[in-house]
Amino acid sequence: MSSNRRSFLLSAAAGAALTPLIGSSVAAAASARAASADPRAASRERLRSRHRNLFNGDTCTFFYNPEKWQPEDFALKEGQGRSGRLRLAVGGPFQAKAIHRYVALLAESGVDTFVINANASRAWYPSRKIPSILDGYRRGDREFFRGHASSAGVTKPEDVEDFLDRFEAFFGLYQDLIDAGVDWLAETAKACRASGVAPWVSIRMNDFHGWANPAGSFFNHPLLARPELRLKRSAYSPTMRNPLYREGLNFEHPEVREALFVQIREVVEDYDFEGLELDWLRNPMCCEPEASAETVATMTAWIREIRALVDARSRQTGRPYPFGLRIPGRLETLRSIGLDVEALCREGVVDWIAVSGFWCTSWEMPHDELRRRIGDETVIYGGLEAGANVMPTRSADGAVVQQIRRITSSREMLRANAAGKLALGADALEWFNFYTTDQAQIPGLISDYAALRELHRIETLRGQPKHYVLSRAANVLTHIPFEVPPQLPLALPAAAYHPFRLPMCSEPPGAALEVVIQVVLRADETVGALPVSFNASWPRLATERTDRPLFPCGSLTHHVTEHVAYNVRFPLALIREGWNEIVVENGGPQTLTVVGLEVGIRPVERAGV
Repeated sequence: MSSNRRSFLLSAAAGAALTPLIGSSVAAAASARAASADPRAASRERLRSRHRNLFNGDTCTFFYNPEKWQPEDFALKEGQGRSGRLRLAVGGPFQAKAIHRYVALLAESGVDTFVINANASRAWYPSRKIPSILDGYRRGDREFFRGHASSAGVTKPEDVEDFLDRFEAFFGLYQDLIDAGVDWLAETAKACRASGVAPWVSIRMNDFHGWANPAGSFFNHPLLARPELRLKRSAYSPTMRNPLYREGLNFEHPEVREALFVQIREVVEDYDFEGLELDWLRNPMCCEPEASAETVATMTAWIREIRALVDARSRQTGRPYPFGLRIPGRLETLRSIGLDVEALCREGVVDWIAVSGFWCTSWEMPHDELRRRIGDETVIYGGLEAGANVMPTRSADGAVVQQIRRITSSREMLRANAAGKLALGADALEWFNFYTTDQAQIPGLISDYAALRELHRIETLRGQPKHYVLSRAANVLTHIPFEVPPQLPLALPAAAYHPFRLPMCSEPPGAALEVVIQVVLRADETVGALPVSFNASWPRLATERTDRPLFPCGSLTHHVTEHVAYNVRFPLALIREGWNEIVVENGGPQTLTVVGLEVGIRPVERAGV
């Protein structure tokens, strides 16, 4: 834990004890003097105390599942499409009450700050300043969406027709609000105010969902149709999947920076938000690598202009307006495309950063190292994504098979992911893609909003069951080289041993829990002895073979038949606060492939299960 965070916690505890003695008026006066002396420092302390459980919602959050948020008017209907079964939410019209219900659920679930995403490439709200997603659309015009099908991976003629049916129904929900004169982005801020949740706004800086058809996808900003304004060198490897996906806008061009600044100004000045996030994770593209010092300076100066914009808005409203960045975890790599995050933090241009993986959540993000790099004054939010890692699991009957477990259906995974981040010094948490579990409509998997409560407080996590997971390599779901390199999969030769690192929180002494480490291997490989060591303990042999993960994730209760797992138990007292080391040894005659490595904090009574 950083000295700054320790000081904050101690001062908070002391303040709570002394407030009845010194009186609220004295405390208020001291707070006012502190804010006057250093407004940005006061803003950062406010972040650490009032904005600790952030929920990031994308432009579709309210619209993915109208049957959940407006069930009296919508129902799921299954029918026969041209290429198979087609499930659509039918009914309507979609109304603002669904937005208010959703935000009220977040408030009930302990979310204190809702970070609503306003755009992909175009604005998804009815902008008066920049191109919007439905400009030129008329209800029933299915052809409007056809140019985006290839970017969604849909190419077969019959699949394209089903795609158009889905998109017509989905964007009809937005059209319902437009027809009723409702701006859903403004309504989000109203709903936050009504539910006591702080309304922040997020801008995606270089989203390229329409990558396969820059000039023809209705997702894309008009500037993407101009090849000279797109990046040329972001995709550097011949094995990189979808290299066109990295040809986003090049911020070295003034036209690009101006287009983004116009949108940022609109949501800051014309909407009732009180915090701004620049999302450089979806996607991490900015300038051509390797950016020159001059290019880095240009981008830093441009972000300073955004800082001045939010400061002016703060003075106008009389409320703090925190400003931060959502980013992947490798600061040097970000600097190579023009984003000097370390300098922006040290200079005080940004108040906070939220650090994450792309679609699969990061389990090994070095928050302690990031703190050392950016200093104590910048708040760090640990970012949690919906995906656990790319390791398939299945239901008991094999009817449901998923390449990725969605941690929003597993309280044990949610606790573990949050605990690892907080134990390394993250100040608080930001949730991303939480709602996509409901969107996917996978049998037995739902988004567990009630689980969000208190996950940002590490003391509430101690003593509770947890399911830690190591990250795995995945081409299509990873922004290489911006993310922390995964430790798995790994080929382990005979007689070799290998260390793995994983952040965890310590547990209360005497808790009726144990540590269970699970090594997942390929089922077709011959396994001999498999010693495992935890934090330099004497190695123990993993003799408990199983086909089940340490905890179920909704309906996903078993490993796929191609994998087999081995469990080994350790006492709870061996856990260290922060980084922990697991060493796996191959005591057999053949090379083994370590597919997965997971750690369960389980009730002792489960021993032998």
